[in-house]
Amino acid sequence: MAHPTQLGFQDAASPVMEELLHFHDHALMIVFLISTLVLYIIVAMVSTKLTNKYILDSQEIEIVWTILPAVILVLIALPSLRILYLMDEINDPHLTIKAMGHQWYWSYEYTDYENLGFDSYMVPTQDLAPGQFRLLETDHRMVVPMESPVRVLVSAEDVLHSWAVPSLGVKMDAVPGRLNQTAFIASRPGMFYGQCSEICGANHSFMPIVVEAVPLEHFENWSSLMLEDA
Repeated sequence: MAHPTQLGFQDAASPVMEELLHFHDHALMIVFLISTLVLYIIVAMVSTKLTNKYILDSQEIEIVWTILPAVILVLIALPSLRILYLMDEINDPHLTIKAMGHQWYWSYEYTDYENLGFDSYMVPTQDLAPGQFRLLETDHRMVVPMESPVRVLVSAEDVLHSWAVPSLGVKMDAVPGRLNQTAFIASRPGMFYGQCSEICGANHSFMPIVVEAVPLEHFENWSSLMLEDA
């Protein structure tokens, strides 16, 4: 959950998000090193009155500042490609959920169950209970078992939407007439908040996403109660 004045990412709640955080720190250190070097060179050039004729016309320094950026790009590209492939891996999911975007709410269908589905609307500000978050709380949460691979099939009924939960490292466009898929593993119990991340109309800001990760036993009890109510 993000908080005021936060500068970094939210705490990771899935293995993929942990990898993304590590890659972010890796890339940021490279940016800091480059920025420091460039700043030092600028200050040195501006402040000194000496001129080195070998720097003004030197094959060696030309080779260095051609090869060095290429090496830096490789050091950034290789871990980036690794994470891209990890994010596309969907191996034997234990649960499949179809998330359908509407103007302006989400509907969820648990395809492994015969009749388990519901609509998820934002809770109006005047109806919030103490401790609930404005513009982020929903009347029905997407409940998933923790430490289990979950596949999410994402689509839309009317316009473009985007199903995004930052703590889980998940963001997938919901396109009418097209079925996209993504996957995640919630590594700890808790509630993870997200919002539609594609401008989809007047109430784009009012279609939040809440994923509640619970132990498997609690998930089975919840699914049994939902099926009985249906």
